Amino acid sequence: MIIFGTKLYLYQLAILTLVCRHCGYSSAHTLTKRVTKFTLFFVPLFPFSTNYATQCTFCGMEQEVTKEWAEQAHAHAAGAPDAEAYGQPQQPYRHPGA
Repeated sequence: MIIFGTKLYLYQLAILTLVCRHCGYSSAHTLTKRVTKFTLFFVPLFPFSTNYATQCTFCGMEQEVTKEWAEQAHAHAAGAPDAEAYGQPQQPYRHPGA
């Protein structure tokens, strides 16, 4: 008896501030990578499907994106000097006249 199947792995790549196409609000969107792997005897052997998606944290709408777009957005969020690092506290906004 051979036991085989699939297992889904989710990776959260970044949190981006985007304007949602569904609700129209500028809100945080999670960028996720979904990898489906073939398993044999519950051991993951190789990936056979990879998808990227963003999900609006305001309305919950999810949208698939291309690999190229996801890699660009992830690189921008991780390396841009004005981008906030995930999990770091935000600096309070100070009005220039204050």
